[in-house]
Amino acid sequence: MIKKLGVAALSAGLIFSGVSTTAASANGNNQMNNDGEMGNEAKNIIYMIPDGFNADYATNYRHFKGEDAVWDQHQQGSYTTYSADSNITDSAAAGTAMASGVKTNNGTIGIDPEGNTHQTILEASQDKDMATGLVATSTITHATPAAFGSHVEDRGNETEIARQLIDNEIDVLLGGGKNNFLPESEGGNQEEANVLQQAEAQNYQFAENRNQLLEADIDLDNENLLGLFADDAMSPELHRNAEEEPSLGEMTQTAIDTLNKDDDGFFLMVEGSQIDWAGHDNDAAWAMTDVAAFEAAVQEAIDFAEEDGNTLVVVGGDHETGGMTAGANGSGSANPDMLHSVTATGENIAAELNEERSNISEVVQKYTDMELSEEEIQSIQEAEDPKMAINAAISTKANVGWTSTNHTGVDLPVYAYGPGANQFTGFHDNTDLPKLIAAAAGIEFGEEVSQNQSDNDVYTVQSGDTLFDIGLKYNYLWTTLQETNYFPNPDLIYPGDQVKLP
Repeated sequence: MIKKLGVAALSAGLIFSGVSTTAASANGNNQMNNDGEMGNEAKNIIYMIPDGFNADYATNYRHFKGEDAVWDQHQQGSYTTYSADSNITDSAAAGTAMASGVKTNNGTIGIDPEGNTHQTILEASQDKDMATGLVATSTITHATPAAFGSHVEDRGNETEIARQLIDNEIDVLLGGGKNNFLPESEGGNQEEANVLQQAEAQNYQFAENRNQLLEADIDLDNENLLGLFADDAMSPELHRNAEEEPSLGEMTQTAIDTLNKDDDGFFLMVEGSQIDWAGHDNDAAWAMTDVAAFEAAVQEAIDFAEEDGNTLVVVGGDHETGGMTAGANGSGSANPDMLHSVTATGENIAAELNEERSNISEVVQKYTDMELSEEEIQSIQEAEDPKMAINAAISTKANVGWTSTNHTGVDLPVYAYGPGANQFTGFHDNTDLPKLIAAAAGIEFGEEVSQNQSDNDVYTVQSGDTLFDIGLKYNYLWTTLQETNYFPNPDLIYPGDQVKLP
């Protein structure tokens, strides 16, 4: 693992070994699978977040799959998700709670409502010399992965998040969002900075397709891995080109194989990002297929943990999305297994409707085996948003209900396997999860921290210094130093010049 250079010391906190300790699970399978590891300290942590998922998603998915999911026998407890300013959280506040153990306002990443920056469980793992990684099917700079490796007041500032993820030298970063690393001159979203170029200068090996990822062979002592497989978010599982984009399971397996080369252990966060987006669209088929993709990633984690014997796997969503129900409209059954016939998202189906919407029946039958009634066809013809009307018709046939197009505030299940898993038994808050993880792995998990220098700190240029050298010394991108100091030419700095540190 490439060690971080010149970072201001993070204030040490106590190990939260006494948080929410409860009785062992009443489930015999859980006891059999987890009690044997009770006395061990976890060497590795795999923290898996199915964005938007809750017990109703789990129930519908079990019917969709036709058997138990890999996580079912590992359910330990449940937890609340409210944010500092709302009973219904967004992903930024929920991610901050799950990463830093503090409540914050919706929209905020890694900073509490008073403006204090808080250490994340990933950053605390780095302090223990563990390797670290983030994997997502959204942009890697999206709210949940961002909450583990950055600190910004606005979750929408994904260009700054990209810079911070590279500044923090996270060993493995896999997901979408290449445009957030590139300058506008190359079609990206950065004003001028080329964060991808900076990452490569810091010995990140870059992968942008499935084959490059699967062929990556990283020596963590000298290099890191950055995989960006789409300009924006990666494709929904229903539309993923398996020749171009790796699956979430493949990204998870590569991340585990790479990080496991570190003798000090590793921390990995994996997000199934698009379960949430399916919930916002009330798209039952998209939801179930992306849950299936997430389950494949969890299976990779559990398989590794079973063989390794020293790995804690924790699975829990950040919030529920859409108010999904198992059964709807007075039906006496739930039939999500019907969704296997659906081969496109509602958005993609709607995109093939002609201007008059006279081809609704033909297009829907092209991507499903469902015949629409005249009433359903009329509702799609007259809908302000035909995508939502198509999704409503498909969900009705599968008896999957929806109560919202936004997040809801219900409690969520938590699943855990490995050393310390039984500590997740019982009723918790989402802020408890990183504290329980820290306790299981012997990680000193701090409170309020200051990652950067104070506003008054400056560096006096010495003979031979470059902005790149100074950036490495104080853990900043050289482009950030150039922008902060308004240097017209980053190559023209001289001994005695003052470089303000952001």
